[in-house]
Amino acid sequence: MAMTDYTISTTVALPFAQTVEAVRDALAGQGFGVLTEIDLQATLKRKLDVDIVPQVILGACRPQLAYQALSIEPSIAAVLPCNVVVRAAGEASTVVEAFNPDAMLGLAGDSEALRLVAADAKERLGAAIASL
Repeated sequence: MAMTDYTISTTVALPFAQTVEAVRDALAGQGFGVLTEIDLQATLKRKLDVDIVPQVILGACRPQLAYQALSIEPSIAAVLPCNVVVRAAGEASTVVEAFNPDAMLGLAGDSEALRLVAADAKERLGAAIASL
């Protein structure tokens, strides 16, 4: 598992479609539901007639964490839900990247209460990605 200032990521030795299902299961195992799904490949083909590798954005949400964050900083809704990207990297390899909740601290203010919510979300997203 790798981290940047704004993502938590891994590459798994599974085909894209199988990885999407594994990510959904891993997120559910950490208490996240998927509120939205954006098929980037289909959308860009339809809108721009361009071809990209299979790629989806899953909008993951753990309601308890979302509520806590909104109670602390209502404007945090602008960065909810947590985006998890699943992108084909070959026939049998797929990249999984999630928004690093620590990055929201720089966007919404670094309060102790918000830091605790971000730490919980980061731990759960990290565990989901590590389980792949």
